[in-house]
Amino acid sequence: MIEREQIEMDVVFVGAGPANLAAALHLKAEIKKHDEFVEKGIKHGPAIGDIEIAIVEKGPFVGAHILSGAVMDPKAIRELMPDFLDQGCPVDSVVTEDAFWYLMENRGINAPIIPPPLKNKGKYIVSLSKMCEWLGEKCEEAGINIFPEFPAAEVLYDENNAVIGVRTGDKGIDKDGKKKPNFEPGVDLLAKVTVLGEGSRGSLAKQVTARLGLNKGKEEQVFSLGVKEVWELPEGNFPEGKVVHTLGFPSDTRTYGGGWIYGLKGNAVSIGYVTGLDYEDPTIDPHAEFQKFKTHPMVAKVLEGGKMIKYGAKTINAGGYFTMPQLYADGVLLVGDCASFLNGQRIKGIHTAMKSGMLAAETIVGALEHGDFSSKTLKHFEEKVNLSWIYDELYPVRNFHGAFQKGRWSALINTGLQFLTRGLAWGFMPREHHVAGHMRMQKLSQNRGDAARYANVNYDKELTFDKATDVFHAGVSHDEDQPAHLHVLDTEICSTRCAEEYGNPCEKFCPAAVYEMEENPATGRRELKVNFSNCVHCKTCDIADPYQIINWVTPEGGGGPDYKGM
Repeated sequence: MIEREQIEMDVVFVGAGPANLAAALHLKAEIKKHDEFVEKGIKHGPAIGDIEIAIVEKGPFVGAHILSGAVMDPKAIRELMPDFLDQGCPVDSVVTEDAFWYLMENRGINAPIIPPPLKNKGKYIVSLSKMCEWLGEKCEEAGINIFPEFPAAEVLYDENNAVIGVRTGDKGIDKDGKKKPNFEPGVDLLAKVTVLGEGSRGSLAKQVTARLGLNKGKEEQVFSLGVKEVWELPEGNFPEGKVVHTLGFPSDTRTYGGGWIYGLKGNAVSIGYVTGLDYEDPTIDPHAEFQKFKTHPMVAKVLEGGKMIKYGAKTINAGGYFTMPQLYADGVLLVGDCASFLNGQRIKGIHTAMKSGMLAAETIVGALEHGDFSSKTLKHFEEKVNLSWIYDELYPVRNFHGAFQKGRWSALINTGLQFLTRGLAWGFMPREHHVAGHMRMQKLSQNRGDAARYANVNYDKELTFDKATDVFHAGVSHDEDQPAHLHVLDTEICSTRCAEEYGNPCEKFCPAAVYEMEENPATGRRELKVNFSNCVHCKTCDIADPYQIINWVTPEGGGGPDYKGM
């Protein structure tokens, strides 16, 4: 039995993303305001006083594992910090121009009219990594404890199934599960309220949701995978502040997908491609889709003479309002991406994530005031969300992604009708049901895919790159002498059923070449090899595996990609 230190906090935030950083800052400010009102007699009741707030983060620094496109709607940060620009918020560029390209095989249409949800003029192109790093500094200035390299590995419960904190991961365990000389046991961080803001497919949020039934009666969550590079370009290739979104090539009409190009300062661009992980064809490779996207003449022209400098990949909760789990339970709240606050139609989630964190903070102030951290009090968080502009923004697009499961052309018609009817599918249906991605993937007997799909992608390491090269540019680092954080529950399935039925799609859907089927000379059959040290923490494998036998857990703290500046 390992003896563990117990540290009592008041509030513990899991994950240093925009939702939790905004929540922690707002919590500090709201407590101060509450106590001032009590002192002046404006409010009755006790002052809250100084409380202990902790943010635990698996990356080596705040922002290390943060990845997004990203065009930010400043609505939430203006509420959090009206003078955010004067305080030095590291926005990259103001959006000066929008474009929407419909791409076909060798040509494209520059749409004369920009779809209203994709109008971004006046908003900000940001590096979300830089922005979170800056928000982390603001948290530290406010006296908030931030613990990088402390992955939350386990949720702690009391005898009544109330969440009472988290246990951080052990350090110094070798690949065989034995203690190394530098062994340090994880710490039990006890909290009155634990806030899970781990991002897409958060490992603890997944556990809590399953254990407490928080998704009962909800639509199945669907995800997309965004694959991104940052390029340096010759002067004049692409203007700073221009935002391009694309539809069409290279996705087939049954697969959700679209690209982006954002003009950054210093003759650089953020470029990427999103593939819905609810595709039917088991041979689809989202990384290869992105590489193929760059070969389109209109895109290749932008990148001509340039140099790729950074790479990353991240999944996105794309299901929308109807997939949002219950946001509370005894002792716990869910915020940001892990609670499905993305507006898929606008391709934006930073502002809704931050606002969800701020509303969570306001709820916690009420809980601290009354000394009640049960669902009875914490349910006010969900009520606040549904009374806020988050609801006003997400509810009208509640059926957006579901429409695309019936194909691109019908989806565009359906989306148009939703726009006119404030979200009614086909203009009259309150809910468009959809199926989880791993259940939509078809077996090879139904869909053998297109053998020539990626024939023209030659991975020349100038315009297009193989996964190993891109992983290098993600700055990935893991100590290989530690237990693998990718748990494949039954590798026999990989060699038998999965090989026959799906052709081992893990080799394709992983954007980091983590999974390989290699021939074992002793057995003469192909067996799974897991290159966990390549992992970019995107969670695609946990999501897309058709048998749901891959479980992503947190590795030793400090490992993973380096998305600084991404």
